[in-house]
Amino acid sequence: MENRKLPKAAIFDLDGTLLDSVDLHALAWQEAMLKFGHNVSFEQARSQIGKGGDKLIPVFLSADEQRDHGKELEEWRGNRFKTEYLPLVRPFSAVPDLLRRVRYAGLRIAVASSAKKDEVEKYLEIADITELMELTTSSDDVEESKPAPDIFEVVLEKLGIQGVEAVAIGDTPYDAIAAGKVKIATIGVLCGGFTESSLRQAGAAEIHPGPASLFACFANSLLARERSG
Repeated sequence: MENRKLPKAAIFDLDGTLLDSVDLHALAWQEAMLKFGHNVSFEQARSQIGKGGDKLIPVFLSADEQRDHGKELEEWRGNRFKTEYLPLVRPFSAVPDLLRRVRYAGLRIAVASSAKKDEVEKYLEIADITELMELTTSSDDVEESKPAPDIFEVVLEKLGIQGVEAVAIGDTPYDAIAAGKVKIATIGVLCGGFTESSLRQAGAAEIHPGPASLFACFANSLLARERSG
């Protein structure tokens, strides 16, 4: 077994983890799919939230359809989300409290999100946590989004640490799968709508209902204790 010491960094997802935005993203994707002639239900779109467009679109479009209008569809989705749904995004309870507790414990804080850079910046403002972040990364920083490990590789490189020295916090199986590929332990949260069983099957080592629960149980969480992996 590989010995793990106290973590040096907490790497947070945003959508569905710190902010209540998953349904809004699903609506924007569903509307975009329907506009371009693809009969995709809300539930189907929602099941893919947590991936970037590079991974989500191929689930519903053939290779020929992607070449024909994939980029246009993604751009339409982005504009639709920003104008109609971004103003409705709100943070979950206790998000600033949790991040301040993480910093108080001596951990560095980073964001690893499949969202676009401008969306990430807006999310941090909405949650009032911009000043608490040491590092933010987005889909603009990588070639492939989650469940590929690229975003976590970028974060680890910029922080100058190894995967075993970090803990990821995310709401989707795609977060846990991506983090696991670079030996990062994952805390799963249920506030994004994925089930506990799906998160555990993807490799999440610990589960909480949401940020407020993780804040309340911080002392006994992966963020605050030595562990073996």
